[in-house]
Amino acid sequence: MTSRVMAALGKGLARLRGRRPRPGRETRGDVHIVPRDSIAASALAAVVAIMTFLAAVTSGGVAMVIGSANEWQAEVAREMTIQIRPTPGNDIEAEIGRARALALAAPGVIEARAYSREESDRLLEPWLGPGLTLDDLPVPRMIAVRVARGAMVDAAALRQSLAREVPGVSLDDHRRGISRMRGVAKAAIAGGMAIFGLVLAATVLSVTFATRGAMASNRPIVEVLHFVGAKQAYIASQFQRHFLWLGFKGGALGGVVAMLFLALAERISALFIGNPEEAAAVFGHFSMGLTGYAVLAAEVGLIAGITALTSRHVVIHTLRNIE
Repeated sequence: MTSRVMAALGKGLARLRGRRPRPGRETRGDVHIVPRDSIAASALAAVVAIMTFLAAVTSGGVAMVIGSANEWQAEVAREMTIQIRPTPGNDIEAEIGRARALALAAPGVIEARAYSREESDRLLEPWLGPGLTLDDLPVPRMIAVRVARGAMVDAAALRQSLAREVPGVSLDDHRRGISRMRGVAKAAIAGGMAIFGLVLAATVLSVTFATRGAMASNRPIVEVLHFVGAKQAYIASQFQRHFLWLGFKGGALGGVVAMLFLALAERISALFIGNPEEAAAVFGHFSMGLTGYAVLAAEVGLIAGITALTSRHVVIHTLRNIE
């Protein structure tokens, strides 16, 4: 044991004597066990930047999907559609008037707009094509019902009253569409969390290998400090500060690039979705907002903290195995 200590002391002191202190940094407490400027450090910072970029883009995409889904659900939940099918011997216009009056009488309904025959025909043009004569076809007539914000309409009661008064009527409150959108949002959240977890796992593995490599290249110095009585916390703090700086530097770079990428995606999305107002009515607004960018900034700190804590854990575990 004594021979090993003396050999380690000799190698460590030789390594320490071989390092020239930088100008203005010769103070006793400023000796760095791990070189700050090295190819391995730059490579790890690049890896952390890439991982942060992937995590931030994933989180940003999930935030956009969730925000758009919530907005779309809120808008769709405020709308209902009454469909009246023409029946032989009945006055369709009178039936529309009765259905509209029943809808306006329901608590929470603020608007009931009946589509004209021409408007109903235009709704079929995307599927049947323009220029068709639909006078001989039993084209249903539509009534768009608008609900007050925050109000709850008893759709079952309205459906029963419409069925009693108007033959061939149906009420659609878009519950299927809302449930499907909720399923899509939940799937996006689950997928985003899975990808985020994989990115964090890859970051932890990268930091673990980088820390072991740094300890292997500086093993004589680490053994000297360990055998002369330096506490594990002191040695681990040296590596922790080093990797915290690398994690923050790489994380900040990846986070800033991800924010710029998402902001640019928001700007150019209008070029691919056509009319912004129509797209917003169908899909909602794809925007993160200040809360989303604050979450991305928090992810940078999270990844930097994980990098530092992983390095500290690896160092302490390695020091415990040194006899």
